[in-house]
Amino acid sequence: MTETTGYSRSGLVLVKNPHLDLMEEDVLYHLDLGTKTHNLPAMFGDIKFVCVGGSPNRMRAFAQFMQRELGLAGAGEDVADICAGSDRYAMYRAGPVLSISHGMGIPSISIMLHELIKLLHHAKCRDVTIIRMGTSGGLGIKAGSVVITDTAVDSSFRPRFEQVVLDDVVVRSTELDKDLAEELLACSRDIPDFPTLIGHTMCTYDFYEGQGRLDGALCSFSSEKKLEYLRRAYEAGVRNIEMESTAFAALCGLCGLKAAVVCVALLDRLEGDQIRASHEVLWEYQQRPQRLIAAFIRKRLGLTRTD
Repeated sequence: MTETTGYSRSGLVLVKNPHLDLMEEDVLYHLDLGTKTHNLPAMFGDIKFVCVGGSPNRMRAFAQFMQRELGLAGAGEDVADICAGSDRYAMYRAGPVLSISHGMGIPSISIMLHELIKLLHHAKCRDVTIIRMGTSGGLGIKAGSVVITDTAVDSSFRPRFEQVVLDDVVVRSTELDKDLAEELLACSRDIPDFPTLIGHTMCTYDFYEGQGRLDGALCSFSSEKKLEYLRRAYEAGVRNIEMESTAFAALCGLCGLKAAVVCVALLDRLEGDQIRASHEVLWEYQQRPQRLIAAFIRKRLGLTRTD
């Protein structure tokens, strides 16, 4: 069974579950929120940008960064975790920007997205743009390069996300918004101190064997086979590898969210498997997607820099 992407003409976030209408309350368990216990339209109805990333600390730092970038009151102060009653995910806001952690891998981001999408739907948010930011392994590109994903592909380089639902294999499109990717690339031209490109992103279910690493606890292939696979991925248009993009693209597309993936490459996987850069270098690399996304949001909001 194949499901395809569809956008809402009203700009509302869609849910495709008739059972939700029969529920007295929708408890968003992993976010510690609910439709009866919280006034979701009042709390989130004005959200226009949602930025998601793996690490709670990184997403808190991004919210603080956006407070400064948008010139909001309280800039420089700590931000409150809206999901403080849960130890699964962390959520912060800076004006119209929601910043949320999603953990590592498809299962973790999938759980968060189901509840986040319902939250945005219940809050009656309109015209929301959602961006996954993160780190990745580059493929044939320089460490520190930022990749804007045009297509998320699986381990066989196919633009699809497969999931077993009951005992059916459901195939979903991993199409991302091409206009949004081009808009982000245009914003990158004003940030000349790191390279930015558009390319395919390969999503795997594992960091070690699934990404062809030779340094895991298990390894059933030779270094030659690994390099042959990675070269085929490069020839298929893949420029970086991570573990969330196909699920992210599929869920966001089905629910009417215009989505993008922006990840920095921490190394070139054609040259090695282990990340050996210093903490200081890696910290600066991790700021790069944040800087690009902040520039994009400022531009969308019509804000110009004064510093």
